[in-house]
Amino acid sequence: MATATARVPVLMSPMEKNLLAEKAKQAGISLGELFRRAAASYQTRENDILLEGMIIQIQKSTTQAENAINDALAFVEKSNQRIDQMEISGKKSDGYY
Repeated sequence: MATATARVPVLMSPMEKNLLAEKAKQAGISLGELFRRAAASYQTRENDILLEGMIIQIQKSTTQAENAINDALAFVEKSNQRIDQMEISGKKSDGYY
């Protein structure tokens, strides 16, 4: 990690500073480290919008996949019924039924 040399002054009330200093103390870190971690974990609304868009697309894709699976299962079922009918017809004409 690079040595921290740049300053970013943050104005706040003495009460806010005391509350944040207490949080930092309880976490065992400096007030500056508390601010760095908080800033690094901050996500903009733009990220939320992108994530929501991805979730909507995943839901659509899931629905399409479910429909395709259901269509395939229905096709297999109809195919199995046709095979069963052919086997029954074949047994009747061969005298096995």
